Amino acid sequence: MTQGIFLSGRRPKSKQEIRLWCLHPSFDPYSVVIEATSVFGNEFDGSLAKALASQPPVHGPFTFVGPDPYTSRKFYGTIHYNSISNKWVVK
Repeated sequence: MTQGIFLSGRRPKSKQEIRLWCLHPSFDPYSVVIEATSVFGNEFDGSLAKALASQPPVHGPFTFVGPDPYTSRKFYGTIHYNSISNKWVVK
């Protein structure tokens, strides 16, 4: 199932924007929010910081679609946490 994604409260315009956001030196995992779109409630919903702080930690992968999962599906991608490099990776 694909999920929505927000960067500091707004929808990104491209997957490249998400990738650059996560690579920026001042990256804040609270600024990236994954939006659950399933009516069954079986998807993660919240910031990337919340995913790592949960018990057990959720490292993804989260499959996202954008810019809007309901009206405009121009790009798809995944984001997951690489525990070796301690970074979020967008593919």
